[in-house]
Amino acid sequence: MKIRFKKKTLYVKLMLGIIWTGLGVFLILEDDASKWFDYGYLVLGIAYLGIYSFDLTYQYLTIENGTIRKNGLHGFGKKIKLNDINWIKKYAGEYTLISATKQLKINTEILDEKSLQDLNSVLEKLNLPSDKTPFQPSNLV
Repeated sequence: MKIRFKKKTLYVKLMLGIIWTGLGVFLILEDDASKWFDYGYLVLGIAYLGIYSFDLTYQYLTIENGTIRKNGLHGFGKKIKLNDINWIKKYAGEYTLISATKQLKINTEILDEKSLQDLNSVLEKLNLPSDKTPFQPSNLV
């Protein structure tokens, strides 16, 4: 199961990539004496387009085979086994999944609404004590 970004988050990365790439191409073609930072704009734009492409393909999180993994550039492939999670903290639009040896932070503000519901349903199914999870009936608002 993929937990997806909001479309707005992806569009912002795409637009930044297009703007920086366009500015770099314009500055390189416009001036006969191109400067090194003119190429920097082009490199920055291509990097943003690469990040957009990566995020569009792999999305924010992947939940499969009993693990939850933060994909690539956002967490360098950081993952945690669902069975190892012994505490879920919710604070300021962020979940922190804590096991005995690892922590995984999830920014819920950049998640698609349907994907956030899917993530919540997966996390609700974990057998955690009511004081260690925000998903127990007494903790839901």
